[in-house]
Amino acid sequence: MKITVLTLFKEMYDGFLNSSIIKRIIDKQLVEINIVDIRDYSNDKHRHVDDTPYGGGAGMLMKVDVVHRALLDNKSDSSHILLTSPKAKPLVQKDLERLSKLDDIVIVCGHYEGIDYRIEKYCDEKVSIGDYVLTGGELASMVLIDGILRLLDEGISSASLLEESYNNGLLEYAQYTRPYEYEGDIVPEVLANGNHKEIKRFNLKSSLKETLTYRPDLLENRELSEIEKELLLELQKEKENGN
Repeated sequence: MKITVLTLFKEMYDGFLNSSIIKRIIDKQLVEINIVDIRDYSNDKHRHVDDTPYGGGAGMLMKVDVVHRALLDNKSDSSHILLTSPKAKPLVQKDLERLSKLDDIVIVCGHYEGIDYRIEKYCDEKVSIGDYVLTGGELASMVLIDGILRLLDEGISSASLLEESYNNGLLEYAQYTRPYEYEGDIVPEVLANGNHKEIKRFNLKSSLKETLTYRPDLLENRELSEIEKELLLELQKEKENGN
C-alpha cells in the first residue's frame, strides 16, 4: 500500500511515523508513506498558499491552484483521494476496513479556514473523524493512517483485531492483567478459573454491559442472538437490584 499526505506541516508527522506499531509496519515494508509539503507547489516567491475569501469573512483559505498542483504531482490514475473535512459523515470502523483494501491513497489536509471549495471536485470523498473542528486536517490524517495500517495483513495479529470494539458491532469487554488484586479491587474470579466456556460468556456479557452503558445506540438496530438477549435480561435485573 502507498499513502501520500499533502500538508502544510510536514514536521507534525515526525514522531507519529517513527513510533510504536506505525514504525513497525513501515519497517516491514507493508506500506510506503510520503509526506508532501504543499508549499513546494506555490508559484509565489514567499511560498504563499492562502488568500482572503471572496465575499468577505474571517480567516484565510488555501488556494485551489496550489493544492491542485500538489495533487496532480503526487497522484496516479489508481489513487483514491481523501479530503479531510468536518463536512462529512463521521468515520466508522467499516470505512477503515474499506480503505485498508486500497493500494494507493492520497490524503489532502486543509488548514486555516479550509481550502477553496473547488478542490472538492478533484477528490473522491471527504472524511471527518468527528463532529468537531480542528485547526487542520493533519491530526485527522494521522487517525486515518493509524486506523488503516493496523488492519493490514501482518500489521497486527488477526486475533487482536477480532475482539476489538466495533469489530462485531459491540464495544470490547473489560480486560484485566496482573496484579490479581490492587487496592482491594480483584480480577473477576471467572477469568482465572480456566473454564473457557464461562470466560466466553462472561466476556460477552461484559461487552454488552460496556455497549449498553456507553453506546446504547449500537444496540438499537442490532439483531440480538438468543444468548445476547439472555445476558441483557441479566444485566437489566442486576441494574434493578442495584448491582
